[in-house]
Amino acid sequence: MAAAEGQRRVMTVLFCDLKGFTSLSEGVTAQGLVKVMNHCLSVMSEPIRNNRGIIDKYIGDGIMAYWGPPFVDEADHARLACLASLEMIERIGKLREEIPELLGVRATPMKQCDLRIGIATGEALVGSIRSDVMMSYTVMGDVVNLASRLEGANKVYGTRNLVSERTIAAVGTSLEAREIDRIVVAGQTRFEAVFEILGSRADVTPQQLVLRDKYLEGLSNYRNRRWDDALAAFNASLEAMPDDGPARALIEPIGSFKAEPPPNDWDGSRHIEK
Repeated sequence: MAAAEGQRRVMTVLFCDLKGFTSLSEGVTAQGLVKVMNHCLSVMSEPIRNNRGIIDKYIGDGIMAYWGPPFVDEADHARLACLASLEMIERIGKLREEIPELLGVRATPMKQCDLRIGIATGEALVGSIRSDVMMSYTVMGDVVNLASRLEGANKVYGTRNLVSERTIAAVGTSLEAREIDRIVVAGQTRFEAVFEILGSRADVTPQQLVLRDKYLEGLSNYRNRRWDDALAAFNASLEAMPDDGPARALIEPIGSFKAEPPPNDWDGSRHIEK
């Protein structure tokens, strides 16, 4: 297979996985499951299309999409991808209400159904990929792998979206975000600073701002090995939002680090191999 008229362009790539929806297959007819998945993918595809994204493919109960030239100007694609992710997250509550009605089983628990989104911006090879039997216009490269890895890294932090530093830099000031951690994903040797989008700057709540500020204070202390100060700040962020996954994720290793400090060349990053 080869790229026909391939070009290198800066693109923004999004991966979304519908968490918990495949577990519905237990006790559900094949027709019912197809009906549910068609509806879920339709609901989650709409924000992508509304924000001028291109759906590259459906992967089981997941979606790969991208933004960039020639479909969207380079100055806009990171922001549009982030806006799409926020709209997708907003739709989860309604989707949980609709699925039991689709299945005709109102007692079906839907709390486990959620989503995870990874977004990355970077140079990609863009072009038509073809074989003897089919052709597809798509994007390839490290940025695609990173977006996929960030989607999976949400499992570690209990988040719904994780976004690369380059994406956040390109978004500007219209959206509010907080840095979550430095991670080294599978296949990489250098860490990537990752962020969580909190919402549009006009819509974030005072509670979210307190969470962000206390968490960032904890993150700074954590990286500077001030373990007690980090623990106090992370606990303060949990007072603002008790179910905050990132604070809990960074509190977890502090006890071990206090007992056995990390090596001198430790840069505060976490290796995520899966």
